Amino acid sequence: MSVHHISTDKTLLGVFSALLVLTVLTVGVHYIHLPNPWAITVAMAIATFKAVLVALFFMHLYWDQRFNSILLVASLVFLVLLVGFTLLDTLLRPEIMPTF
Repeated sequence: MSVHHISTDKTLLGVFSALLVLTVLTVGVHYIHLPNPWAITVAMAIATFKAVLVALFFMHLYWDQRFNSILLVASLVFLVLLVGFTLLDTLLRPEIMPTF
């Protein structure tokens, strides 16, 4: 039987503060108008870091068994494969010229 971890208020408020700062940083990146490929790259990197913080501390993966973390990573890998194969299919199709 596993014992559940109880997070301290200090930890939860620290993570909440980090999420607020990262949200403000995301909005700031929008207003500095980075060049086209970099704006979405920076925004997605910040969003990924925020998702990692939520998964680790609010979903308690930081203190949980490693098997649950492996399941999360495996599901993300399969999601990337699914989206990747879909993009390969749609991006590499030949352009269809309509004929009348």
